[in-house]
Amino acid sequence: MHYEGSCIRPPSEAYSILLQVTTGCSHNKCTFCGTYKDKRFKIKDDQIILSDILFASKYMKRQDKVFLMDGDALIIPQKRLMWILDRIREHLPWVKRIGSYGNAKGIKMKSLEELVALRENGLGIIYLGVESGHDETLKRICKGTTAQNLIDMGRKVKEAGMKLSVTVLLGIAGREKSLEHARATGRLLSAMDPDYIGALTVMLIPGTVLHEEYRQGRFELLDERETLLELREMIAETNLTRGLFFSNHASNYLPVRARLPRGKQEALDTIDAALKGEVGLRPEWMRAL
Repeated sequence: MHYEGSCIRPPSEAYSILLQVTTGCSHNKCTFCGTYKDKRFKIKDDQIILSDILFASKYMKRQDKVFLMDGDALIIPQKRLMWILDRIREHLPWVKRIGSYGNAKGIKMKSLEELVALRENGLGIIYLGVESGHDETLKRICKGTTAQNLIDMGRKVKEAGMKLSVTVLLGIAGREKSLEHARATGRLLSAMDPDYIGALTVMLIPGTVLHEEYRQGRFELLDERETLLELREMIAETNLTRGLFFSNHASNYLPVRARLPRGKQEALDTIDAALKGEVGLRPEWMRAL
């Protein structure tokens, strides 16, 4: 497989065939992210993509999912993206689902009809980095979108019949705006109604704008208790028709897995127990991205 630079994928795609169809991120301006600073965004050559699909057809027959890397495969023009999906269906007929990261810009560039066509051709799940539902925070971290636009794009993915998995960032608003961020994000999640929500906790990456803001005293990291309070407030404000809320990423202090709405109170009770010291937290040395 022809991989260029750092490669990331969602935890749920750990055993998928990782097919790099783009390098980098089409936005690549978020202040907290250092993942794609080592490469410029580009769509990879069709022949390289095809050669990787053919490699997978020989050596990856036990893997029944494909994940399209890097940051935003939806930015690929429709005709070319459909060609990639066609080749996957042709050479990897046992694959049950294809997934991709998406951002608000990439989703907006696709019409609803185009998203439906992608879903019918195998693209079954989009992973959308929301980070926050708090407009002031979204602007400060240079997310390049608004809460309402994120809601609209998430609903568009669901209307196309795809699964929607979103990520939110605990601590991204700093100490002063923590609970405002938590409540606004809960309201956004309720309005968007995704199938899956993954909560991560901010970890500073040297070389990023956010790390420099922290070094200069312009950004305050939350402590363990403040992070738990933010998580509690966010879950309390989140009302889903039917979805899973996870905080089991390695960056988090407390793993929570709740099926909403019925599991909300149990999740809140677990957090309350942790706040009282009755449930152990992940030690700092074990946290990672």
